[in-house]
Amino acid sequence: MTDDPTLLAPSDQAPATATATGEPLLVAEQLTKHFPIMGGFPFRRQVGAVQAVDGIDLTVHAGESFGLVGESGCGKSTTGRLLTRLLEPTGGTISYRGRDITRAGRKELAPIRSEIQMIFQDPYSSLNPRQTVGTIIGGPMEINNVNPPGGREKRVRELLEIVGLNPEHYNRFPHEFSGGQRQRIGVARALGLEPRLIVADEPVSALDVSIQAQVINLLQELQRELGIAFLFIAHDLAVVRHFSQRLAVMYLGRIVEVGDRQSIYQRPRHPYTHALLSAVPEAVVPEDSEAESGRIRLTGDVPSPIDPPSGCRFRTRCWKAQEKCAVELPPLVQLPGNDSGHLTACHFPEAAPAGETASPAASA
Repeated sequence: MTDDPTLLAPSDQAPATATATGEPLLVAEQLTKHFPIMGGFPFRRQVGAVQAVDGIDLTVHAGESFGLVGESGCGKSTTGRLLTRLLEPTGGTISYRGRDITRAGRKELAPIRSEIQMIFQDPYSSLNPRQTVGTIIGGPMEINNVNPPGGREKRVRELLEIVGLNPEHYNRFPHEFSGGQRQRIGVARALGLEPRLIVADEPVSALDVSIQAQVINLLQELQRELGIAFLFIAHDLAVVRHFSQRLAVMYLGRIVEVGDRQSIYQRPRHPYTHALLSAVPEAVVPEDSEAESGRIRLTGDVPSPIDPPSGCRFRTRCWKAQEKCAVELPPLVQLPGNDSGHLTACHFPEAAPAGETASPAASA
């Protein structure tokens, strides 16, 4: 594995094992998670709900890297925990390899747990400080009664070597490692059960920039060599651009745009996507933007997920908002001039690429 601190350049050619046209691996439809707010005295009753995730649709195909981006508090991490069934959904459905696992019990989920693993955001709190590296990585194998050839210890040492650590670190404790090394331990733990899908919840946000590059390069190599599908959750569009072939943009609990990397970064149609791209501290300039050149400064604060705006949730900060936006929730559809698979939820989208036209009514 490479330790080159430079991010691998994004390629327009997806790895042979990762294609968005392959078999759907994980499908979420109208997925919803509302956290109840309790109040009242002396009897506690529900007085409201935090609408963290509110009816999203997404599909992750076998072997592909799919990015989920958006600002803090938009519901990305909650979505990841719903898809791994660490949280119970309030509504909607989750299907894994064609099987509905939305309400599956512990016994039903047991064989699936090993195929869907997670890399957590904080490399410090996600590792038990009282356990050795060998116990941390080998624990999932013991719980799932996995007995690899040569024994679990041999497999753990192999995994340490795969993620760029010394196999002799087997008996060390987490406090003896740096943040980047701890995240590599988290990656090794996720690989131990040979999963088909890994949900990576902002796996590099707590790391230094040079260490971020090393971890991203490691995940890219693993994705190419092992054919593992990744749901890569992040707020940093520059990082997602290097890692994901397809991505979805999320705002206040809803997905507002989905497409492949090239179409999202070069031909975004949703105003919120334009605003996000304009804030990226590098030369990622959308083509044919109707907004003024330079950074787009959004007015106002992000609305509360307890009482989100009616209609389009972005309308309170959007420079293109009209009366229709407050009344009708824009559907996530393919607009005229969009590439196949590029979906946008906006009544008045940004201009189509040169030579194409898109009327606002087309998205209604």
